[in-house]
Order: sequence, then structure tokens, then C-alpha cells
Amino acid sequence: MRTLIVLALAGLGAQLVDGSLGMAYGVTSTTLLLAVGTNPAAASATVHLAEIGTTLASGAAHWRFGNVDWRVVGKIGVPGALGAFLGATVLSGLSTELAEPIMSVILLALGLYVLIRFTFTALPTPQLHKPLRRRFLSPLGLVAGFVDATGGGGWGPVGTPALLASGRMEPRKVIGSIDTSEFLVSVAASLGFLFGLGTAGIDAAWAAALLVGGLIAAPIAAWLVRHVPPRVLGSAVGGIIVITNIRTLLRSDWLDAAEAVVWTSYVLLYALWAAAIGYSVRQHLRSKREAEAAEPLEPADGDLATEPTSAG
Repeated sequence: MRTLIVLALAGLGAQLVDGSLGMAYGVTSTTLLLAVGTNPAAASATVHLAEIGTTLASGAAHWRFGNVDWRVVGKIGVPGALGAFLGATVLSGLSTELAEPIMSVILLALGLYVLIRFTFTALPTPQLHKPLRRRFLSPLGLVAGFVDATGGGGWGPVGTPALLASGRMEPRKVIGSIDTSEFLVSVAASLGFLFGLGTAGIDAAWAAALLVGGLIAAPIAAWLVRHVPPRVLGSAVGGIIVITNIRTLLRSDWLDAAEAVVWTSYVLLYALWAAAIGYSVRQHLRSKREAEAAEPLEPADGDLATEPTSAG
């Protein structure tokens, strides 16, 4: 029972982060299952089974708050489902340790770009609302779905920074569309794991516990995305991407950094991330004050000018 409560709380926290920042549910939940001794394939299968429910609830909540671009969902979600199914059935048994650092370098570069762009400049408008082409979204979905199935998470970490970096969507719509399309990815990955593994190693009770926590957090996260300023949201997402992928690189065989180096890096990264978010908040408030000052004052009802009348 204690394990189920811990998993439910982990599912709640993971979905709160995922629904607010567009990533981390799969990575967080899979990491926890691996920590308690579940093998990688079964951990990924259990998490994706829970994600069928959490992504459906998250997508519905994001749609309710106007955070979803359905054209993007279709163009990225269907290729993502194909990639997830292939990853689960064909390649889930292969080690991704060699590919993981390479992917982290790519994501780190995207994360730095997103963090710097949204921290030091306002939401870019020249490209905003321009349509994203299928030739960009389809390969992105295929790769993100493949990584998600083979790594136990990755749909958000791959898809969110790429869409943010395009500058063609508001951050809240990027997050809402990525979370909504993840439902297709979760269904396809679950079918792939059932086809390749059967039910061996999949703990339905653990999946249910993760699901319960995620269902509670989904509407809260969608509401947060609707109300957090885009500039601040972009800085928050960029920081998560940077910290997550630097952590992967520090732990990889490429660097194999000592514990002292790892923890010192964490302290510095979190301090810089907090400073970036603080700067974004201050700049947002400043821009808001300037916009309010520039608006013409509306006359009060009792101050309306009247036409002068002639005497007599």
C-alpha cells in the first residue's frame, strides 16, 4: 500500500510538471519504477499504460482552456504513434545508452536556445501563428515517438523544445498540443509493448496508482498554462530542458563526472534558472506596466463633455 501511495504522489507531481511544462511525466515515472527494481521494458510499458488515461485527461483539460492546436496534434501525433509502436515492438529490447548522450546534446542546444530567447526577449511575433508544415512535424513526431517508447519518456523533451524554437506557436499551445497528441503515442506504445511483451512484468496496480495521481493534476496543470505569461513559461521550459540534459551528460559514459562535480553543477544550474525566471517575471511586469500606461484613459460617466448652450 505504501508503494502505491508513493506512486500516486509521483504520478500527481509528474503530471503537474508535464501538463505545465510539456514534459517529464514519462521520465519521472519511469525513473521511479526503475529505482524500485522494475526492468526497463516493463517500466516503460507500465508508464505508457498509465499515460493512456493521464494524456486523455490532460488533453481534455487543455482543450477546455483553449491550449490546443488540433492541426498540429494531427500532423505530429499520427507519425508519433507510428514511431512509438515501432520503438516498442522492434527496438525496445536494445540499449539506448550510446544514443542517449547524442540526443541530450541536441536537446541541450535547443533548451539553451529556448531559455535565452524567452528570457531576454518577449514572445517573438513575426513568425507567430504561421502554420507549421507537415514536412517538419512528421519527422519530429516519428523521432519523438520512437525515443519515447525506447527510453520510457521523451515525447515532451523532444517535441516541446522543437516547437518552441520554431517561434510559430504560443508556449501554452505548444504544451497543450504536445500533451494532447501524446495520447496517440501512449496508445500505440502500449499496443506495441503488449504485442512484444504480453503482460509479463506489467503491474496493473502500479499503473493505476500513477493514473490516479495524474488525473488529479491534469486540470490544475492546464489552468496554470493558461494563466502563466508566455515569456515566463518559455524560461521555465527552457530551464527544465537544460537541467535535464546536462544531468544526462554528466552521468553518461562520455563524462562520468564525480559526485562533487555533479552536485556543484546542479547548484549553479538551479541558481541560474531561478535568476532567468526572475528576470522574465520582472520584464513581463515592466512590459505590462508600459502597455497599461500607453492605453488612452476612458472618461468616467460623470466627466462626459457636454455641448455648450446659448444663453436666453
